[in-house]
Amino acid sequence: MNRKIAVVGLGYVGLPVAVSFGKHHQVIGFDISEQRIEELKTGYDRTNEVTVENLNQADIVFTDDKNELKKVDFIIVAVPTPINKHNQPDLTPLLKASETVGSVMEKGTIVVYESTVYPGATEEDCVPVLEEHSGLKSGEDFFVGYSPERINPGDKVHTFESITKVVSGQTPEVLTIVAEVYSSVVKAGVHKAATIKVAEAAKVIENTQRDVNIALMNELALIFDKMNIRTKDVLEAAGTKWNFLKFNPGLVGGHCIGVDPYYLTYKAQELGHHPEVVLAGRRINDGMSKHIASSIIKQMLKKGFSVVGTKINILGLTFKENTPDLRNTKIINVIKELQDFGLIVNVHDAEADPKEAKKFYNIELSDFKDLNNEDVIVFAVPHREYIENKNEYLNLASDNALIIDVKDIIDDEDLKNEQTIWRL
Repeated sequence: MNRKIAVVGLGYVGLPVAVSFGKHHQVIGFDISEQRIEELKTGYDRTNEVTVENLNQADIVFTDDKNELKKVDFIIVAVPTPINKHNQPDLTPLLKASETVGSVMEKGTIVVYESTVYPGATEEDCVPVLEEHSGLKSGEDFFVGYSPERINPGDKVHTFESITKVVSGQTPEVLTIVAEVYSSVVKAGVHKAATIKVAEAAKVIENTQRDVNIALMNELALIFDKMNIRTKDVLEAAGTKWNFLKFNPGLVGGHCIGVDPYYLTYKAQELGHHPEVVLAGRRINDGMSKHIASSIIKQMLKKGFSVVGTKINILGLTFKENTPDLRNTKIINVIKELQDFGLIVNVHDAEADPKEAKKFYNIELSDFKDLNNEDVIVFAVPHREYIENKNEYLNLASDNALIIDVKDIIDDEDLKNEQTIWRL
């Protein structure tokens, strides 16, 4: 493998990719954020995805100077692909990255996209930008490939190197090169997709499948709540069957499961198909924040608590457990709903960066020592810290408190005195 590699975008996906390659090859790591580059040069990763030790082991030149990309001939683009307020794909970061790459790449370069997109985006949206800004012709002067990212924030088991990598290329020859480059670091091996569109589609349905299955669990949780049945007990019983798929109810946020299905449905609707099952799942999952908030109010009223002016402790703000990632967290929707009802919300998170919470959501995170005993406490995100020290955090609840357990981590025997619990 004699390709010179660069990674464009050093976030939750790009940095682990760069570090993995950097253990075997010299890599140029490019990001437009000067602050991010300076932090990484000192060995600090604010995402907590890569340790200082792993950063030190990798041969990476961190830079925000795009001209450094002229030194390479294999460029991996790993930038976010969010949605806008209308739940439509926002390709702005991807197209801006393509402009940057196109403005400096040389003849013979292979550009591989890892960002999640709808089928066709690489060739229909990105390639024209690369051609425009490079003056080169795709398929002759440069080539593209697509290899969907499978990074799972906070997961130290399923890593870049241990997950089978789907790869694709513009031509059979390019596919061979792309497969060779990734095979040099991915121990689990690669899967050669038939076309770039196939690889794009494979990625977008991975998270769509999870989204639909979680939506089913959420709908079941809504039903079992009315039946006064503990959802966890039902799922544990059903899970004893060998082919029962194990999913759990909950809030679906983040940059993948809560976003990727909209890329698929956008393209489907553009082609004249209305994707009923996928959109139904999205409606259910997007509605869970309001359901949790309204359930909190109902349970408070049942206990005789006043609503307006009551203080409530919420534990967890990130979109999932054991990661500082705040992107597209649905906890913020629960908080806003409760504030609309007149509650005073105190938020604590064992993982999140207080500066980012303030910047993204105007939330002032509270230190543990500053939290007082309140009549309502919400275990919103099952961070390891909350599970391992749950009794300590339960002490933040009064003797007659209402405990809201979104991910079912509190057992009945953990309660004391007149405390009651509501679970999703």
